Amino acid sequence: MIPFNKPYLTGKEAHYMYQAALSGKLSGNGIFTKKCQAALEAKYGFKKTLLTTSCTDALEMAAILIDTKPGDEIIIPSYTFVSTANPFILRGATVVFADSGVSNPNIDTALLESLITPRTKAIVPVHYAGIACDMEKIMQLADKHGLFVIEDAAQAIDSSFNGRPLGSIGHLAAFSFHETKNIIAGEGGMLAINDDRFVERAEIIWEKGTNRSAFFRGEIDKYGWVDIGSSFLPSEVIAAFLYAQIENIADIQQQRKHLWEIYLRELSSLKDRITLPFIPEYATNNAHMFYIVCQDIAVRQALIAWLKERDVYAVFHYLSLHKSPFYHDKHDGRNLPQSDYYSDRLVRLPLFYELTEEQVLHITGSIKEFFEKN
Repeated sequence: MIPFNKPYLTGKEAHYMYQAALSGKLSGNGIFTKKCQAALEAKYGFKKTLLTTSCTDALEMAAILIDTKPGDEIIIPSYTFVSTANPFILRGATVVFADSGVSNPNIDTALLESLITPRTKAIVPVHYAGIACDMEKIMQLADKHGLFVIEDAAQAIDSSFNGRPLGSIGHLAAFSFHETKNIIAGEGGMLAINDDRFVERAEIIWEKGTNRSAFFRGEIDKYGWVDIGSSFLPSEVIAAFLYAQIENIADIQQQRKHLWEIYLRELSSLKDRITLPFIPEYATNNAHMFYIVCQDIAVRQALIAWLKERDVYAVFHYLSLHKSPFYHDKHDGRNLPQSDYYSDRLVRLPLFYELTEEQVLHITGSIKEFFEKN
């Protein structure tokens, strides 16, 4: 069976994890945490980064940093993972769901302003499949209405909008290093801070609400509890694993993009039967995911079953959050047809570093065979 995902090891992970163990500090914010943060800040121009135990935790930090309160409204796409919504729900906010666009699953910026009210506090665009949302329009709306922008860049490492790295444009951004992402740590994430107003407080929230980091830098004589916070920072073992991945990101990206291009080339002949990924002129492709969109849910389910019979594990993705058992009775009742469209029709195909060209050709050949016979 060709799996949907297989975590890739560069060869240095265990070595760095051993170094972390020998360093005498395993609890986090040590040598490898600092190396990861410095490398990503230098490469992508983030003002400050803080490693977290997950992208969910990074979003929870962002919700705290913008002082999310009951009564606030946060605009997010319905077609996303629950982690985009949960941090704001936990702070008592109301989530206002936005529809996806026609060309790809990203938030429909043409409809965005109609969702803004005096209670709106933030917009959280999700860069689906690592393809940029229209950040120019989103930032213009945010400036016009005095809103925060938090980029959910869980899938978007090493991708950009008009030459600017994703995660460096909004006031805050959250990344994921889950084992299904381009660079991984098993579980792990990162908060990117691009607004000076949040830099000092972010570090305090990250350190359980204490100013301990400032103490360790010798900036204060003693540290104490000065704000709310939690245990958001990962262990040095996780950071050490991640650092090996960061060192090899160029090689990882080159291989993923190569496989992505084979998918595109081989499936282009089916463009009258399926919809292929659309990348706007302002966006780049980080090859996080290769997906296709089928004509309807019946075709989607039949194709997934067909591929499974041929030892290929392909999967669908999100169910629209506005129809979820938890939130459907809290939703304002608006139809979000494009979100439901992708929920019913989108299929994700295997894409990982060690996937071979022969396996990609087997997958694409199986898809072609399915449509020839159906």
